[in-house]
Amino acid sequence: MKDKMLSVIIPAYNEEAMIPITAKCVAGLLEKEKIVYELVFVNDGSRDATWEKIRKASDDNPYVRGICFSRNFGKESAMMAGLAYAKGAACVIIDCDLQHPPEKIIEMYHLWENGYKVVEGVKLSRGRESFLHKWAAGMFYALISAATKIDMRNASDFKLMDREVVDAILKMPEKQFFFRAISSWVGFKSTSVEFEVQERQQGESKWSVKSLIRYAVTNITSFSSVPLQLVTWSGFLFFLFALVIGIQTLVRFIMHDSLEGFTTVIMLQLITSSILMIAVGIIGYYIAKIYDEVKDRPRYIVEEETGENKTDG
Repeated sequence: MKDKMLSVIIPAYNEEAMIPITAKCVAGLLEKEKIVYELVFVNDGSRDATWEKIRKASDDNPYVRGICFSRNFGKESAMMAGLAYAKGAACVIIDCDLQHPPEKIIEMYHLWENGYKVVEGVKLSRGRESFLHKWAAGMFYALISAATKIDMRNASDFKLMDREVVDAILKMPEKQFFFRAISSWVGFKSTSVEFEVQERQQGESKWSVKSLIRYAVTNITSFSSVPLQLVTWSGFLFFLFALVIGIQTLVRFIMHDSLEGFTTVIMLQLITSSILMIAVGIIGYYIAKIYDEVKDRPRYIVEEETGENKTDG
């Protein structure tokens, strides 16, 4: 039955209240449908009792496994760790807060049985969020869609992947991952399932506008060189601007109508300096990313594991 086993990967950061709820809910759904499964919780360096709750869930259910990071490495690393430790023929990633409706896993699983290698969860709405958060999210997905040439506006981490797809992703050597884009980039036969984002039952969202901006910058630079191309285009546009100003100044000089132009000179210097500093900053950020890749440090460090997979039969 292992060739039909489904691994459900659940990253968790400060989710002590949700662990028992999520474990019971997802396991109950899969058992009702008689799907052979394992739940793989990944504790991403939580500061609360998340790991203790995972261990308790593992003691209560032999099909629950747990991985504990030595510190917080981020959700991308938690998802990659879950994929690396999962043993199923198919893997699905779902948020621990159950804002991804777990009943959709059943629909995804049946589509996988019908031959699809990737089943994407596509958001119909973002649920109840503040205007500022929705605006920031909209800007982020517009930028990332333009940078990656992949429509990411309604994309999510909620997706099912065949073992062949998982193995292809795990073979990629880079440390800076943008999982949502990578899972589309690898190709394979895919389809989608639409879902409504559910209300969080317990706890608070870990995403703020600041963290979303940091997430956007990291993922755009890790997946695309568009920011570097923007530096080139801004330089070209400024060259055209300087050319126009230069011609205007020369004409005024020939016609003996030239002005002192002190303000113009200062403004040109400020604009030039600003563009140069932004360009150096963008290039420096890419160099820092190259430095991180060259160091070849692991994506994550696992401190402890719990649970024993007993789904081989």
